[in-house]
Formats: sequence, C-alpha cells, structure tokens
Amino acid sequence: MQRTPIKDSSQPLSDPHRPHYHFLPPANWMNDPNGLIQWRGVYHLFYQYNPNGPLWGTIHWGHATSVDLVNWQYHPLALVPGPEGYDRDGCWSGCAVDDGGRLTLLYTGKGDDERENLCLARAGQSFEAFEKHPANPLNARAPQAIEAPGFRDPFIWREGDQWLLLLGSGIRDQGGAALLYTSRDLLHWHYQHPLAVGDGSTGEMWECPNFIPLGARHLLIMSALPQVTVLASVGDYADGRFTPDEWQRMDGGDAWYAPQVFFDSQQRPLVIGWIKEERDDQAQQNAGWSGVMSLPRVLSASQGASPFSVAPIPELTRLRATERAVVERLANDDSITLPTNSQGQWEVELLVDQADGMFTLTLEEDGATLTEVVVDLMQRRAHLAGSTESATAWMPFTLPASDPLRITCFFDHSVVECFVQGQASLTKRVYPRALDAVRLRVTSSVAGTAPRLQARVWDMRDATFSEAPAPQR
Repeated sequence: MQRTPIKDSSQPLSDPHRPHYHFLPPANWMNDPNGLIQWRGVYHLFYQYNPNGPLWGTIHWGHATSVDLVNWQYHPLALVPGPEGYDRDGCWSGCAVDDGGRLTLLYTGKGDDERENLCLARAGQSFEAFEKHPANPLNARAPQAIEAPGFRDPFIWREGDQWLLLLGSGIRDQGGAALLYTSRDLLHWHYQHPLAVGDGSTGEMWECPNFIPLGARHLLIMSALPQVTVLASVGDYADGRFTPDEWQRMDGGDAWYAPQVFFDSQQRPLVIGWIKEERDDQAQQNAGWSGVMSLPRVLSASQGASPFSVAPIPELTRLRATERAVVERLANDDSITLPTNSQGQWEVELLVDQADGMFTLTLEEDGATLTEVVVDLMQRRAHLAGSTESATAWMPFTLPASDPLRITCFFDHSVVECFVQGQASLTKRVYPRALDAVRLRVTSSVAGTAPRLQARVWDMRDATFSEAPAPQR
C-alpha cells in the first residue's frame, strides 16, 4: 500500500478553540476512536477521519502512536475506502488485535449497496501499511429475523482457542443489541446469539459495544441511538450471555461519545472517547477542523454508588508546569475565583471538607457563565449544567466519611473534563470569545461551619504532535 499521509493545514492552528494537549489530527474531521491497542510497547490510536474537510464524510482510518498516551506521532492513513464494493462508502469503526504477532484491524466497511460489512486488514512488515484481506467482506451477517437497524463496530477478545466478536445492532420491537460471534481464524465467523438485548429504554440501536472483565464481574459499554448517549452496566457473564444489573450513563455531558476500551501492559482498562463539537457546521468549516479525543481514562471496579469508576490517567501529570495553591474557608454563599491562566490550558484539583450542602464550579467569561459543575455533598452526586435537558444528568459518587471531596478539572481551549472523587466524569465543550477572560469560580452553598477548600492550579504544557518518520526500506 502506498504511504498516504494525512492532510495538513495551517488554518486550524490559528483557531483559539483548538486544544493543545488533547489528541486531534492536524486538520479536518475526526470522530470515533478505533483500534486502541498497546502493541510491542507502543500505544496505537486509530480514528475515524475525513481527509477532505472538517465535516463528516468519506471516512478513512487515521493513525497515531504514543509511548506515554500524552505525546503523539501521526502516521499515514491506515485504511482508505476502496474504489468500489464492500467499503466504497467508508471504513467505519472497529478494533485492533495481535494475531500471532501481526497487528490486525477489524472494521466496518460501508458498501455501495448500503450494507455494513465486517472487514479485516493486516499490517505488513511495519505498521505503516495495512493490506485488506482478499476474503473481505467476511461472512458475519445479522440474522434476517431480527430486522437489525444496523450492524457495525466490531469488538473482539479471546477465550481459550477461539475469538469472540461483538457487533452493535438492534432487534426490531425490542431494542438495541450486541450480537455475539465466534471464530478460530478471524476470517470465518459463526453467529451464536445476542450477548445482551435492551428493552427499548436503552435505545433502538447499540453502537460501539465494548465488553471487558472488571473486577470479579464484567462491564458492557455501548453508545445508544437515538439518545446519542454512552451507557454501561456491570453484570454477570456466563455461557456467552451477559445479564446487566442497571444501565448508567458513563459521562454526565452530551459531548463524550463512542468510547473504546483496551488493556495495556499494566493490565489497566483504559478508555478514550470522542469529544464532539458543540458549534455549528459553518463554524467548523471556518475553523478547518472538528472533533477531539478525550484524555485517556482508567476504569476500575467500585463498591459504591456506581459499580465502576473513571479517572484521568496519572501520566497527565507530566504536562504540569507552574503551580499555584489557594487555601480558603467558604461560608454559605461565599465564592472564590481561582488563579487560572490566560493561555487557556490548565488543570485544577480541589479538596473540600465535607459539609451539608453544595459546591458549584462556574467557568465564566467576563462574568457570563460558560458552564457549571454542581456537586451535591448531601446526595453524593454531581452534574454538568448545560443548555439542554439531556446535558443535566446526575452522576453518583461515593465519599467515605473521613475523606475530603476531590474534584479534578481540565480546561484546554474549548474542552472541559471534570472528574468527581475519581469516579464520575463530566465532559463539555465551550467556545469563549477571549481565553484571557475565562475564570473558574467556586461557590459554597452550605449550612453550619464554613468548610476548608484547598485548590492547586497547574498551567498545562502543550502535548507534542509530530509526523512519524518514513520507515526504512
């Protein structure tokens, strides 16, 4: 395969809303993370990419690598739609596996007959060139009887001597579904049954299913349509079937979607999601880029209000620069403005004594609210106050009686990611007119003794994004 570089542009670099330490390509449209894997010590991130402009269309697979999940190298396009046939209209989402030492991609090809096809491509001697298998499209198909609204986004793992495959789908008049297939060679697939089926309240179509062991149980994650919301449940897995406990949102905002989970060499379950734009198409056209990846997050089992927790990876501390600290006591209706910076990229960590009431973190520009994170210490829950009803989702957390409340927030030009007690995440996009006018204000609404607030604020350095050198022949 010819080395096909991703297209670069100087236009997006001048956009003040373009993040500096979140991953995104040099220009144009990006959506779902694909093929997340640590292979031979290197992290690989593939992603849905339109090289022809900043809006969705003509979907390819972009490709980047990292040794630390913080700094990235861009590689040539990994998958390009064919001139005709099974993936002419796009190389859609999928996963990556190590198949006997070969980096192997499984993806959804959108065919010229509107069918969604399971396809496979393998790396050559280097991971710069991926060859589509001549057996494409593979034989996995949705059973006709279920009248599936979609059939895409493969997720694969291994049990014993066989591969297991999930494909996102749905069953007419029932709800979304994750369909289970098995294979011994990644090429010939045998349909088993649905791993799990929704009841309609979790959507009509489940996109981007992910299924992993978490603690002593299993976790199923899916992106529900038409809600466009990421839902997850811990449950029991036996005989190829998953019985969920209770479905919960994975993030309290509307911007985080289509996440993918993988295990690294430390056996950490890591998750990255796509952070969508919340500005209109014309603004995206003018900017020359669209979409950004979330900061990598670590999943863990929990015994608290939610059976799973999510927190930012510790590697992000490498980006910390100048630190400023504040210690205050905040009585009822008191507020404090934290010493953030005018460059538009910082991290804030708050430790707050437990109290009867609420704390509100208000991101504002010249006194006007951009977004708010509200933390209810009485009910042990937090939410991101947004402009739509669906953005107002309460996220539960557990707080032992002797511990202070811990809130960590990252701001990167137009991206806000907050984590409450290392358990609940809330993601939002904002587009301030002037970064040097953005401030973070903390307000206390408590009864009784004024609790102590300890704040640490770090300026955040740029992550590095560079073009990978061409492989030696």
